[in-house]
Amino acid sequence: MSADKHLQSWQERFEMAEAMQPLLGKLYRNQGVEVLVYGKPLLNASTIEIIKSHRLVRRHVGEKLRLRESFPFVEALSKLAIKHCRVDIGKLAINYWRNNKDASGIEAYMADALAPAVNHGDDTPARDVVLYGFGRIGRLLARLLIERTGKSNKMRLRAIVLRGGKKGDLEKRASLLRRDSVHGPFNGSVEVDEDNNAIIANGTYIQIIYANSPDQVDYTQYGINNALVVDNTGIWKDEEGLGLHLKSPGASKVLLTAPAKGAIKNVVYGVNENDILDEDTIVSAASCTTNAITPVLKAVNDKYGIENGHVETIHSYTNDQNLIDNYHSAERRGRSAPLNMVITETGAAKAVAKALPVLAGKLTGNAIRVPTPNVSMAIISVNLNAETNRDELNEYLKDIALQSCLQNQIDFTESTEIVSSDLVGSRYAGVVDSQATIAEGKRAILYVWYDNEFGYSCQVVGVMQKMLGLTTLSLPNA
Repeated sequence: MSADKHLQSWQERFEMAEAMQPLLGKLYRNQGVEVLVYGKPLLNASTIEIIKSHRLVRRHVGEKLRLRESFPFVEALSKLAIKHCRVDIGKLAINYWRNNKDASGIEAYMADALAPAVNHGDDTPARDVVLYGFGRIGRLLARLLIERTGKSNKMRLRAIVLRGGKKGDLEKRASLLRRDSVHGPFNGSVEVDEDNNAIIANGTYIQIIYANSPDQVDYTQYGINNALVVDNTGIWKDEEGLGLHLKSPGASKVLLTAPAKGAIKNVVYGVNENDILDEDTIVSAASCTTNAITPVLKAVNDKYGIENGHVETIHSYTNDQNLIDNYHSAERRGRSAPLNMVITETGAAKAVAKALPVLAGKLTGNAIRVPTPNVSMAIISVNLNAETNRDELNEYLKDIALQSCLQNQIDFTESTEIVSSDLVGSRYAGVVDSQATIAEGKRAILYVWYDNEFGYSCQVVGVMQKMLGLTTLSLPNA
């Protein structure tokens, strides 16, 4: 191909990606439809990211998907009355072009394939959400909820509860939402309403409430009713403490963004969210590490069976460690987080059993905190009941990441160059690094990357939807 043809081809792809963007935005805001290309979400994607997502298709299926071949599918989507679903146009397009030579049948094909999503969820009432705490997870949850702003949105962020209330606090909180050293600037505008103690982000009016205890708020005073309170503080972890939220008028359910104690259900979205019953008022979304490893462990156990194993997490430092050497009640965590690798404990291996009881008593775990601000890795070493090898195990996990009910939780990379910073912003619970896989006979070692902040927050949103009775269909099913 000549230099001019390369440039012409690039220009065509760039213009096609630009034409996709407004359609993708309207689908999400007005209909709650998230579009993907072989698992790669196009929500808020740049033109370059859209182009790259199409280039990756060849790695997955061995054939190209050109933007001019997928664009008619986005156009067809925009004409359908589908609601609240995730649609993989990559899979739909590849399947269509394998069996057809022209575009004349695309609209009929799409109408048939997406029929289950027509007016899906229209009868479900919108529900109020309150964020109790506004730290790392709280602010990312706010971003994820705000990006859903639109007339089809059924999960409305109504308030944020904070301790304090000193002069200038509101502007500082808004500033932390606008700017993030790890995840970059907020995608939109953030305004402060000092008179009414509120933040307005991309048109979402968020009441800021100050309280020192979960039972000190009357949400109904702010027009908030039957709300799901998402506790991001980590202060209360048992039924007695989290139950304080339910004493506040206007609150009906509580979700903890940390592992819970006692009989509270620990839920990993994609694995055991169906354990959540309508009568459950307090639920835990477990930990970031538990969310990263449980889907992969489930996939491996389903095919090979797990006899026993060990999970070691190489985890970015967190806010509960000291910036410089100082007193800390926990062993070793008092040493400077940016300067040391710190061995510490993790309950993730044991917590897996709450979401996946078949593995109860089979796993041990430990953690090493390392001097990076975000993105962690779980090293999963397991003894299997059946034999396998590296290529077979990788091929199986690749298929799981692309074609199974865990495709929204597990991502898969074949890159030989990927490092932790490349995974900042990943929306998956975990990403299998296939180049590091070791498997021989009945022994396997898997390396799973995870954005312990953003990827986990995406998992939390899934649990929130389930608790509120909001369902998002994933189409096509395989």
